[in-house]
Amino acid sequence: MIRIGANPIGWSNDDMIEIGGDIPLERCLAEAKAAGFEGMELGNKFPRRAESLRPVLDAHGLALVGGWYSTELLRRDVQAELEAARDHASLLKAMGCSVFIAAETSNAIHSDRSLPLSARLVLAKDEWTGFGQRYSAFAAAILDEYGLRVVYHHHMGTCVQTEAEIDRFTEVTDDAVHLLLDTGHATWGGADPARLARHYRDRISHVHCKDIREEVMWRSNREDWSFLNSVLEGVYTVPGDGMIDYVRVLKELSGYSGWVVVEAEQDPKKAEPAAYAKLGHANVSRFLAEAGLS
Repeated sequence: MIRIGANPIGWSNDDMIEIGGDIPLERCLAEAKAAGFEGMELGNKFPRRAESLRPVLDAHGLALVGGWYSTELLRRDVQAELEAARDHASLLKAMGCSVFIAAETSNAIHSDRSLPLSARLVLAKDEWTGFGQRYSAFAAAILDEYGLRVVYHHHMGTCVQTEAEIDRFTEVTDDAVHLLLDTGHATWGGADPARLARHYRDRISHVHCKDIREEVMWRSNREDWSFLNSVLEGVYTVPGDGMIDYVRVLKELSGYSGWVVVEAEQDPKKAEPAAYAKLGHANVSRFLAEAGLS
């Protein structure tokens, strides 16, 4: 079964909290529900204890899809990472989630507006194997203790950004680590999201759908903008409003069961959240039907 969820990043941004900082959580949830979404991922305005979060989501008839967690497995061992992740994993388990969204950020620059994407640190060849072993052990422990599947979020400005890096990461990790396919980050990172969907179909357990405004992307690349400046200039939009052929991508996910999450990652002062939420939900619903998924 496929369920369509939303990420609150269309209303307020976690990497730059002043973006949408004035928008209350209640407005975000009400507009998401009105747009047709069944669930929401976490954002910086959400309560982080189940007894507080559950009534907030229940009031709007929304489930918790999951939420981003930043790992630092390039710097610390598996046991230290598990201890750091305990509260987050416990919240997800208590809320009935099935996936644990994770991305390595110990050397990431995406949240630093002063650094261009070209300043991204790239892993040395001899770092990959140990990194993959630690991630595999971490994922196995999260699944064993909390019943949550770790899905890795490749992301601009991190050590897993390009298609080659996504391939390398999946090669050095075992089947305990699954993949979050993010169409927007994949495309901007130079990957073909349809090829990733086809090649890693058995390890894709979560999907993020955001689109790319091609002209903004190429200008960002040419002028070497930071990730956040690119976001502010509108590099991302909701599915169907940019360059990605979603039906082509989704056709490669035949048999997929889980959440498909719509993201916008825009400045709400330039892109009215409720309107884009409705557009994103309508487009993804149509794309899923056209691809033979429902």
